Amino acid sequence: MRHYLYIAFLLILPFSASAQIGEHRNTFSVGANAGYVLSDVGFEPTVSQGYHGGLTGGFTIRYTCEKYFNTIAAIQGEINYASIGWKQEIKNRQDGPVINSNGNAEKYSRTINYIQIPVLAHLAWGKEDQGFNFFVNLGPQVGFYLGDTVDKNYDEPNINDEQTGRSNTVIAQETMDIEKKVDYGIAFGGGLEYAHRRLGRFELEGRYYYGLGNLYGNSKRDYFGKSNFGNIIIKATYLFDLVKTKK
Repeated sequence: MRHYLYIAFLLILPFSASAQIGEHRNTFSVGANAGYVLSDVGFEPTVSQGYHGGLTGGFTIRYTCEKYFNTIAAIQGEINYASIGWKQEIKNRQDGPVINSNGNAEKYSRTINYIQIPVLAHLAWGKEDQGFNFFVNLGPQVGFYLGDTVDKNYDEPNINDEQTGRSNTVIAQETMDIEKKVDYGIAFGGGLEYAHRRLGRFELEGRYYYGLGNLYGNSKRDYFGKSNFGNIIIKATYLFDLVKTKK
């Protein structure tokens, strides 16, 4: 599975290598980001889910190395804390709520906390130092497991009753500990930046993360063949230039 990360790094290399061709830049920016994450897990066999909502935030650094025709090329790194996971949709065979012996509609969600480190090729078009530009980000991301919590309101799930039991009877994930402590995958997104010479840089971005790793083992003897993350992230970032290109 490591070859997926090698491919992602190769996607970034051409942008840094092309610095020999375009107009040289030497702008180093630092700042902070914060946002909201909608996440789910691609289980196989399938687990019915809605989106799990959580917060993310951390530090951002960016080095702008060149302008090639109209493209402003940079490398961007982040160190973020993120609360992601999955939230199950628990319905009976009549597409209604599943009522357990405690008289409540069953609910289950797992929140998993990570330190996430994306390394992104950052390409922008528009105003470089004063005004608006549009940008795209693309690159690999690695995440390190910190811990997880479960939110449920039952002791034993109702799966056996023909009338009121669950329509989706996959429940192994509810009691399994997270096995893989390192997550990795590909992040890509785009957004709008407003740059001001004195006030700094303000960004709004939509991003998607596709996990190439799994939460659980996926060998023939394991229960799940796949258990990878999908994240939709909306985030705002503020940056200020520590070092600026002299023009």
